[in-house]
Amino acid sequence: MIRMVCSDLDGTLLQYGKKKLEGEIFDQIRALNRKGILFCPASGRQYHSLHALFEQVDDCCVFLCENGGVIYQDGHVIAKNPMPRALAEEIAWDFWNRTDGMGEVMMSGENTVYLMERGRGMLDRVKFVGNNYRIVENPAQVPEDIVKVSVYIDEGVDSFAPRFVERWKAANCAVAGPKWIDTTLSNKGTGVQSLCRALNIQPSEIMAFGDNYNDVAMLDFVGTPYIMDTAAAPLRQRYPLHTPRPEDVLKSFLTGNLGTI
Repeated sequence: MIRMVCSDLDGTLLQYGKKKLEGEIFDQIRALNRKGILFCPASGRQYHSLHALFEQVDDCCVFLCENGGVIYQDGHVIAKNPMPRALAEEIAWDFWNRTDGMGEVMMSGENTVYLMERGRGMLDRVKFVGNNYRIVENPAQVPEDIVKVSVYIDEGVDSFAPRFVERWKAANCAVAGPKWIDTTLSNKGTGVQSLCRALNIQPSEIMAFGDNYNDVAMLDFVGTPYIMDTAAAPLRQRYPLHTPRPEDVLKSFLTGNLGTI
């Protein structure tokens, strides 16, 4: 029996380049709610951005923000996992200094992101997704706990990932999109584990959707993981259930055509 559906946002429920959710997803979230099933947007975005996207169904949702660094329910933080300050600042400077002048750094607080920017596109992206933000010159200017440190490289992160993923593996360093690398002491998997404890839900009772390496911990944890058809080949090989759209799976699920899950 499914009691919660978790979905990554960018590249999964919201295709890259799109600003708003479209189609039947809101009706599906309400239909899930009528069956007693909670919907959980699970994203690297902050709560401000996620809530704006799901405002019309926020009473049906719990929000896993900042890749599990902050979890909101009913507008309140119910769990947070900050990084040690020294570690967060060290990673931020490493991203800044070892990306050949191309990397821009984003440090995430509870509901604000702090940007060390070079005018290479990160600020435009942050405005596009609707985050609360402040510009800073160095990590020491961030006035709150840091839950995630990210680097944005407009030219793409593929050639830079080997510099950072292994170096910062203790901070769950992972490619989070074509232009993003994230680090955090939490991940979507630990975030979903926190939800299971808070809501008394078993991993086997969760369906989840993802498209990238930062979704792996979540997909490995749940009982019914789906990977997007557009995901990298190793991810498609890792998970047997594929889909072009979460909405297609939810439609079949809600009409009773997905078997016994």
